[in-house]
Amino acid sequence: MNPVPVSLPFADRSEAGRRLAERVRPFAVNDPLVLALPRGGVPVGAELAQRLDADFDVLMVRKIGLPGRPELGVGAIAEDGHVVYDDLALARMHVPRQALSDTVAAERDELDRRRRIYRGERPAPRIAGRDCVVVDDGVATGGTARAALRMIRQAGPAQLVLAVPVASPEAVELLREEADALVVLSAPDNFRAVGEWYRDFGQLSDSRVTEILAERAHTRPRPRSDTARGVRVRAGRVYLDGDLTVPADLHGAVVMASDGERGDPRWRSVASVLQRAGYATLVLELLTGRERSSEAWSTGADVLGERLSAAVTWLRRAADAADEPLGVLASGEAAAAALVTAAERPQDVAAVVVHGGRIDMAGDSLPDVRAPVLVLLEGEDSFVRELGEWARGRMSGPTDLRVTAGAERLLGDAEVWRRVASDALDWFDLHLGRGAR
Repeated sequence: MNPVPVSLPFADRSEAGRRLAERVRPFAVNDPLVLALPRGGVPVGAELAQRLDADFDVLMVRKIGLPGRPELGVGAIAEDGHVVYDDLALARMHVPRQALSDTVAAERDELDRRRRIYRGERPAPRIAGRDCVVVDDGVATGGTARAALRMIRQAGPAQLVLAVPVASPEAVELLREEADALVVLSAPDNFRAVGEWYRDFGQLSDSRVTEILAERAHTRPRPRSDTARGVRVRAGRVYLDGDLTVPADLHGAVVMASDGERGDPRWRSVASVLQRAGYATLVLELLTGRERSSEAWSTGADVLGERLSAAVTWLRRAADAADEPLGVLASGEAAAAALVTAAERPQDVAAVVVHGGRIDMAGDSLPDVRAPVLVLLEGEDSFVRELGEWARGRMSGPTDLRVTAGAERLLGDAEVWRRVASDALDWFDLHLGRGAR
């Protein structure tokens, strides 16, 4: 988690949710669910869920304040009844847990009251196996967020993310180990209170929270009607297996090629990020099964480029996405092939992202590459970087180079391949999507 400079203060909680959306999008892949902490997190979460096309609900957690000083949080209680105490703070103030029993009982009653008001008879959402994003309008001490994250963790999410517009540096450190990812837009050194970082930080009533929840339920996007099917693309004497997925809200297409199997879960998750952003994806295997299993088989960039070019032709003739701006995302040995294809098909290929591989192997084709190209290196190795910079210098169009340290053909850790997906999406949005129109 690296907070980035943002313009503060936020206008209001809805604006904060909008600004969180693009940072959270790479983590909202597998049946995403946004869970907001009431009351302040609800308008932030509602905006975020709408932009991510994700399910939305509230997560009931109550702060436990010190008796006589309710503003001083010394713990929190979650919807499942589990209590998380700040034992360090209690020890510092010489307050035993038993002294909080009345406060805990009162907060448990209030938690149950709010659950009935906000959710009624509606069951709690399913969490197991989903990417869950916990949202609040800010984090001061981190106690409430920690209780929420621990409750969700016990339910078995595929990935657990905490997303907040602003947080204290101390809270960031406290929560770093509680989630798989933290998305924090700003962690100011002079943080004193969440409300100081909003121009409009009006208190929300229960009725306003239920109104937002009702609005979200009423305007919730209809079930996705993406079309997905297996395809076979003829490329000379071979047939290439692929999967074509076309989202309902379409504004671009991407041919995804690697020298591995298209079923790799990390590679498919990258495709899912693009699909949720409105890009049709043709996930293709450039090597046949026999070629992949043969240690003696060697296929050069020109041959793979011809196959990738055949896939571009096929997609250009497919009714689903024939007229959409088209990009290519390639990894490993397919990276150089993507540049060969871009050189040969300038009228079709509008943007390219290459990850890993020896892109210098595109050789004589490089000067004819006029499409914008993003080069993602697998590490800081000086020789690999020199080759990448040399290849960039030979291309005719705009280029950029970024490092995804620790990756190896999209088989690195989760953070690495999610970063690849995010960088690719940014590049295609800039050159294919709404940002290019």
